[in-house]
Amino acid sequence: MRFWKYHGIGNDFILIDGISSEIEIDGERCKLMCDRNFGIGADGVVFLLPGERTDLSMRVINADGSEAEMCGNGIRCLAKHAYDFGLVGKEEFTVGTLAGVKTTKVFLDGGKVTTVMLDMGAPILDGRTIPIDYDGEFIDQPFAVDGFSLKGSAVSMGNPHFVTFSDLSNNETDKLGPVLEGHPFFPRRTNVEFCRIKDGNIHVKVYERGVGWTLACGTGACASATAAAMNGLVPFDEPLDVRLPGGWLKITVEKGLGHVRMEGPATLVFEGNIMDE
Repeated sequence: MRFWKYHGIGNDFILIDGISSEIEIDGERCKLMCDRNFGIGADGVVFLLPGERTDLSMRVINADGSEAEMCGNGIRCLAKHAYDFGLVGKEEFTVGTLAGVKTTKVFLDGGKVTTVMLDMGAPILDGRTIPIDYDGEFIDQPFAVDGFSLKGSAVSMGNPHFVTFSDLSNNETDKLGPVLEGHPFFPRRTNVEFCRIKDGNIHVKVYERGVGWTLACGTGACASATAAAMNGLVPFDEPLDVRLPGGWLKITVEKGLGHVRMEGPATLVFEGNIMDE
């Protein structure tokens, strides 16, 4: 089976083309492929599939074999692949995900995609819908966990996020990441973003649900920018630079919260074949 290895500012994926050939989505096999010692190595597997009332569709399996509703870096990689390999013939197209339909626009250099802009739609703030064990919005609320007292905001960008701007040391974030991901307050687990504002930019460290510490998380950058704007730390309606360990994304949060837009690169690393046993 042919595969392509991509990354979006260090958040890396194995891409499988389910349009050109018939495929089976198997969580356990994806888990093996993502293993960095015994497999190809990746944060997840992105499946490019035919669209259902959309131009394309996407499924994402995390490194632990679980399925994610949405992946911001992954969908940029999928958009690059689809355009560069002629699977779509236009620069703006729709992708169906488990988190709804997303509109993507690719930007070219020499006929190849370098960056992708994605309309992520509206953030979800209702607690039970995110989901969290809380009624209504949970924005800049106190949260006690494992002997720590911090403040956080719960935001879904199609997948759940817990964003905190509390002043924590590296040792404290290292401890709290996995604890928060599996905390009972989050019925479907959560992605965790530890953020700080520096020179008007948002700096984010991400513990990703089903993956662990990762170099980047596109939906996490969107959730962090949304929480920062709602807390008055950054402006609405302006492109914000969000720094993750792997690089920068540009996020714009609409004041009415109807749309969050993300722009960032996607890079093809290599391609190969998986041998069937």
